[in-house]
Amino acid sequence: MTDAQAPEKTGTNPLAPAPEGARTAADVVTPELVAQLTKGVVGSGRTANHTPFTGEKLADLPESKPEDVTRAFELARTAQAVWAQTPVRQRAAVLLRFHDLVLERQAEVLDLIQLETGKARLHAHEEVQAVAVAARHYGRRAAAYLKPKRHMGAVPTLTKVTELRHPRGVVGQIAPWNYPLELSVGDALPAFVAGNAVVMKPDTETCLTALWARDLLVEAGLPAEVFQVVLGDGPVIGPEVVKHADYVSFTGSTRTGREVAQGAAARLVGVSLELGGKNAMLVLEDADIEKAAAGAVRACFSSAGQLCISIERLYVHESVADAFLERFATRTKAMRLGTSLAYGADMGSLVGERQLETVKRHVEDAVERGAKLVAGGVARPDVGPYFYEPTILDGVVAPMAVCTEETFGPVVSVHRFKTEDEAVEHANSTPYGLNSSVWTKDARRGREIAARLRTGTVNINEGYAPAYGSVQSPMGGMKDSGLGRRHGSEGILKYTEAQTVAHQRLLPMAPSLGMDDEQYAAFMSRSLRLMKAFRFR
Repeated sequence: MTDAQAPEKTGTNPLAPAPEGARTAADVVTPELVAQLTKGVVGSGRTANHTPFTGEKLADLPESKPEDVTRAFELARTAQAVWAQTPVRQRAAVLLRFHDLVLERQAEVLDLIQLETGKARLHAHEEVQAVAVAARHYGRRAAAYLKPKRHMGAVPTLTKVTELRHPRGVVGQIAPWNYPLELSVGDALPAFVAGNAVVMKPDTETCLTALWARDLLVEAGLPAEVFQVVLGDGPVIGPEVVKHADYVSFTGSTRTGREVAQGAAARLVGVSLELGGKNAMLVLEDADIEKAAAGAVRACFSSAGQLCISIERLYVHESVADAFLERFATRTKAMRLGTSLAYGADMGSLVGERQLETVKRHVEDAVERGAKLVAGGVARPDVGPYFYEPTILDGVVAPMAVCTEETFGPVVSVHRFKTEDEAVEHANSTPYGLNSSVWTKDARRGREIAARLRTGTVNINEGYAPAYGSVQSPMGGMKDSGLGRRHGSEGILKYTEAQTVAHQRLLPMAPSLGMDDEQYAAFMSRSLRLMKAFRFR
C-alpha cells in the first residue's frame, strides 16, 4: 500500500516517534545478566533472540535438544516429590514474596518485556499488574482452594466422605511470545502453589523475561529445580514437553493448540488451552461516545493488537456510528509510536516479520476488495523495522480475510448495525469465543446482552482489562478459543487430581442385621425416598 492510499494524518502529534529513552539494549541485556538468567536452562546447543525495535540480536542463549527436555523432566520430577510435601502455606508464602519483588524491581522486567516484544512501556506494565494480582490471589487463597472438603456420604452419618487435592506432578507449559511475563510465570504460579513442578518452554525470542521471573521466584524461595526451562524451536521442543508432562498448559494459536490437545489425549493427560480470538466490541445507541472511542483505542491497539483478548471487530449502532468513528479516528491518528524504554509512546512494534506481513496482507486485501481506510494502513520503517500504524477499516465484508481471520495486529474493522439481535448475531458469527465488549449507559441492558454473547469473558464499558484482572473469576475461551480456564478456583484446581476418600462406619453397604437381599433392597428404597423428602443433596 502506498502513502498516497493512506488517509491524511491529523492530530497535534500524529503518529510521531515518542521521545527516546536514555537506555539501550546493550545497557539492559548485559553478558552478566544473560549468564545469570540462563544458568538454569537445560540445553546443549546455542541459539539467539532479537529485539523487534531494531532487529538486532539481544543475547546468545542455550538451545535444548530432545534429550535435554527428558533431563529437565527428570530433575523436575525428583524436586517435585519434595516440594509437594512442603505445607501449602509455605508454598503460598513464596508467591507473596514474589509479589513484592516484582513490584520492587519492575523497572528491570519492563525493560526486558519492551526489548523482547517491542511493546510500549504502559502495555508492558499490564503484565506486571497481572502477575502481581495472580501472585497475591493465589498466595492468599491457595490454602482454601486446596484444603480437604467434607461431603455428604452415601448414607448420612454412616458414610464420611472427604475430597482431597493432590498435585498432578510435573506440568509442561508452552508459553507464547506476546505476553512473556504474564503468560509464562503468571500461569505457572497456581501450579507451583498446588505442589507441582513446571517444565516451561517459553518462546525463544522472549525468553529472557520468563527467565528473569524464574530467577526472582527462586530468590523468593522456590526450589530452583522445581522450575525448569527449555528453549528451542517450537515444532521440535513443544512435542517433547507434551510427551513427558503430567498435565499440559498451552497458550497460542488454535492450529497448534489442536496438535497439543491431540498429543496430550494420546497419553490421557489433561490439558488447558487458551487459543485465538476475533473479539467484538458492541457500541449501543445509548453509549457514551467519547468514552467508547477512548476505550476502543485501548481495546484495539494495546500491545499493537498482539493480544488474544484485544478487539478486532467494532459493531456500532447506525445512529451513532459516524460520531463514534470521527472521535475514534481522531484519537487513533494522534497516537505516538516509539521504541523508548520509558513511558510516553502510545503503541510499540509488531514482534517480527511474520506478524507484519499478516497485517499488510489483511489490510491490502480489504482495500483491494472495497474497504475504506479511515486511519493508518502503512508500515513505519522510519520508526522501526516492524512498526505499522494503528489502522481502522470501514466497509469490511466477507470474503475479506480481515473479516474472519485473526489478524493479531493493530487493525480493527468497523461495522454498523440496526438492532441488538443483529449485533449479537454478528458478534457470535465466528468460530472463536474468547472475549467481547459492550458499551451502554444502561447497566441492566449491558448485562442482558453480555449473557447472549458466546465468549468466555465479556466486559461492559471497557475492552478487556476488568474481566481479565478479576482473578477470582475464571478466564478462558469458548468454541475454537480453547479449553479450560485460568484464574479463580478452576485456575488452580486444574493442576490437581481430585481424590475421594469414603469411610464407612458401623454398618456395611450390604445386607446386614439379619436382612436378606430383598429386605435390604426394600430398606434402601425407603431410605432413598426419605432422603429426597428431607431434601438431602
